[in-house]
Amino acid sequence: MIAGEAFAKINLGLVVGPVRPDGKHGVLTVLTRIGVSDAIELQASPDRGVVVDGFEDTIVRAALTAFAEATEPDHGWLVRIDKRIPVAAGLGGGSSDAGAALRLANELRGYPLSAGELHQLAASIGADVPFFLEDGARLASGDGSELRPVSLPREVRVVLVLPDGVSKESTAAVYRRFDERRGAEGFAARAEAMLSVLDGAVTAADLAALPRNDLASSPLANGLERLGAFRADVSGAGPAVYGLFEDDRAAEWAARELRSQGTTWLTRTIEGV
Repeated sequence: MIAGEAFAKINLGLVVGPVRPDGKHGVLTVLTRIGVSDAIELQASPDRGVVVDGFEDTIVRAALTAFAEATEPDHGWLVRIDKRIPVAAGLGGGSSDAGAALRLANELRGYPLSAGELHQLAASIGADVPFFLEDGARLASGDGSELRPVSLPREVRVVLVLPDGVSKESTAAVYRRFDERRGAEGFAARAEAMLSVLDGAVTAADLAALPRNDLASSPLANGLERLGAFRADVSGAGPAVYGLFEDDRAAEWAARELRSQGTTWLTRTIEGV
């Protein structure tokens, strides 16, 4: 048996472009983990197939099924997930679980797949999954699965809010509304602005200049900024909203103040998996 943690992510800026020839939208975003995580245990099972215990997550089953097809083990998999990342919140919980399951399975089997092979397999499961295979923040481009390391200024205090009474739209619906309002116009300029900010970022507060999320917005972001966040935005397609703080007391105050509007977490960005 092998165990690990699957950390949530937030998007520091999310710039979305037009539809690519493969039918997916081009994106440019910075992905970084935060200290909210699911716990995962993985072990070989004498029965073929994949059994996920504790939480019904088809993406984990799909990932381990694809891993089995690629490595042809003589056993199945039993996965136990202690689910703590909120579901369908824009925090990548399912993708993180799948990425952690692939990392653990590859380790338990003695690394039959190289890093490149594992990345390719993960990308076939979902665009966000490859990010969760390795340490550190990444600039994601293409369909979101093309990654390169990016250096961010030190760990930052994060207040995360999942607003009450708000459910996530389907990803297809979010992108459909984006296309209807012709949101891709100006993509090149926004992408250039993001790269320029990243190249010049020295302090955490420099990240405030990153372009806003093209797909979703929330009045809670304004509330977080009024409470002292130097940057606040929706993560992914939402509905979770994060605020970045330099001052610990301000972050603690904001987390308390916003409890009446949703579930809150006081955490940090992290570098390790």
